[in-house]
Amino acid sequence: MRIDCHVHIVGNGTGDTGCWYRPRGLTRYGAPFMLRGVGLPGSALKGDLDGLYAAQVLAHVRESSLDAAVILAQEEPHHENGERIEDSASFYVPNDFVLRLAREHPEFLPAVSIHPARRDALDELERCLAGGAVMLKCLPNCQNMDWNNPRYTRFLERMAESGLILLAHTGSERTMPVIAPQLASPRVLTRALEIGVTCIAAHCGTGTMVLDPDYFEVFVEMTRRFPRLYGDNSALAALTFRLRPRALRQMLEPELAARILHGSDVPVPVSGAAMWAFGMVNWRDWRASTRVANPIERDARLKRAMGFPEETFTRLAGLLRKR
Repeated sequence: MRIDCHVHIVGNGTGDTGCWYRPRGLTRYGAPFMLRGVGLPGSALKGDLDGLYAAQVLAHVRESSLDAAVILAQEEPHHENGERIEDSASFYVPNDFVLRLAREHPEFLPAVSIHPARRDALDELERCLAGGAVMLKCLPNCQNMDWNNPRYTRFLERMAESGLILLAHTGSERTMPVIAPQLASPRVLTRALEIGVTCIAAHCGTGTMVLDPDYFEVFVEMTRRFPRLYGDNSALAALTFRLRPRALRQMLEPELAARILHGSDVPVPVSGAAMWAFGMVNWRDWRASTRVANPIERDARLKRAMGFPEETFTRLAGLLRKR
């Protein structure tokens, strides 16, 4: 089974989904690009965004060379005492929405999002496990989630017992407000890995060139110590300037390639222009990708052109808990 492990769901709350979208900072300027990236008009922001966006992503998956996509809920930031950090997030997608979409469409695999400081965190985790969740998604630096905090031990132990995978953003974040920049390093996953949780370091700790610290070497070193640590190649075929040719060559070496999973990061616009400029894909493959309207398929083709083997697309299927 070929799976995209990193596809965002976005909504504005139409249809009583509970979603909201309140772009802040750079996100305000990125909204039109986000919509164009999935083939929606700008008017969708004020229309039935929930339904239009989900239907568009579903069509993209069905019309791609992939079999399924992990769709991501989005938690709000919380303080360590469990209280929400007000006015600090750009969008919110409740767990119920992604669980419902996954029940309705077998092409969707649900990744819930739960801040472990929430007073009801364990109860919500049990509810989501019963609902079929296969993954928990978080942005530690944006949601203020320090997984090394001993207070979250029981939560992580339950994740390990259930086989629920932890997908955590690592490295640069330039599209949403960052609350705790020190939590961008893959080291934020150390305690989870020691407890036995299978973890995916989204973006492999890569940082935007010049602007942000790069933790790729930290990720590489941690894969040697922790057999349950994986990385995904999401957003690496985009104009985010995350990936350097040397890092790509290292990702494709057999030892590290065995730890890389395929992810697109849709709706982040997929473009191989930077990959071609840095010599990571050839001119023919890049130009061919520009003629593919489907962003999920375009990303997959660019990843193949970059040299990622077929196992990158199928590896996740063997790691997922039974639903």
